[in-house]
Amino acid sequence: MTPPEAVLCLADRLSVKKYAFTMAEILLSLTIIGVVAAITLPSLTGNINERTWNTQRKALYARFSQAIALMPALNGYGTYVEESSSGAGDAEDTLAETFITSGLSQVLKINNICDADHIEDCGIVSAITTLDGNKVDTPTNWLELNSQMTSYAFGSQTVNIPNAKAAAFETQNGESILTFYNKACVSSLAESALYLKQNKVCANFMYDLNGNKGPNTVGKDIGFITALYPIDTVVVAPYPQVKNAADTSQSSWNEASSFCTKQSDEYRLPTLDEAVGLFINRELLGLNNLGGSQDIWTSTVYAQDRTQAWYMSIDTGDAKPAAKTVKYPAVRCIKRN
Repeated sequence: MTPPEAVLCLADRLSVKKYAFTMAEILLSLTIIGVVAAITLPSLTGNINERTWNTQRKALYARFSQAIALMPALNGYGTYVEESSSGAGDAEDTLAETFITSGLSQVLKINNICDADHIEDCGIVSAITTLDGNKVDTPTNWLELNSQMTSYAFGSQTVNIPNAKAAAFETQNGESILTFYNKACVSSLAESALYLKQNKVCANFMYDLNGNKGPNTVGKDIGFITALYPIDTVVVAPYPQVKNAADTSQSSWNEASSFCTKQSDEYRLPTLDEAVGLFINRELLGLNNLGGSQDIWTSTVYAQDRTQAWYMSIDTGDAKPAAKTVKYPAVRCIKRN
């Protein structure tokens, strides 16, 4: 006779149900996981890339600032001779290349230098995407970078900068740097009225943080650094907002400042020198499409009269002090490295 305890144990075993996933359930689960991953991974990857680029951008700016501060002066490098006659073939342009080889390479660790005809050998791509999403050919001389940099006149003031070709180099950290150089840049004279800023620009560097790997987009892996004044050089690398902070109403100086801080604690009006950097690189930033008046406020207060501040024309490159109550239609905010 079977003991009662054994009957109970057998009954317990028979009452146990065994659970398992069917193949259909497993496939459905994997499909759901795949869909979620496809949705979230690009965002996660994008955030990681943004943080990486921000870190690289700040490090590059710090290295450039320290290196350029060690140079005795930024003007005077290289030779520029225009062709004596059409087809003569005797033109000479070594400005940017000499600035790199004889100047920058003495204070900055450089792996490779490429002349104007071989910039692609230094990782410079043929086309880039601008900050406002347009694809353009990579500029290879001053005129292509900014048409107002080589020749412009305002009253008795004139700009006559040689249309020098850009040269390129690669840093030891893997960045590709396209260099535009103005041999005849001059220092500020504490100007107190409207004046042109083009002649104050010694060099403009368009950098690509990862060479030709992509996405080759301004505001991501591509940006710029501008050096002004040959002595006591100011190095700026403003990181601009993609769109104007105020498109529908004109803004006084105080209102413009407020617009920027409302965007984020990191945003502010550009200084006058930072605004020059925006002007020089306006086509890379899409600032040539502001529409209407292209004057923007800067955060730089006019020293002789604190009720005034400097504004900058993104269209022509001139700067002028104006009463802070004057209203300008465009406000472009920046982050600083």
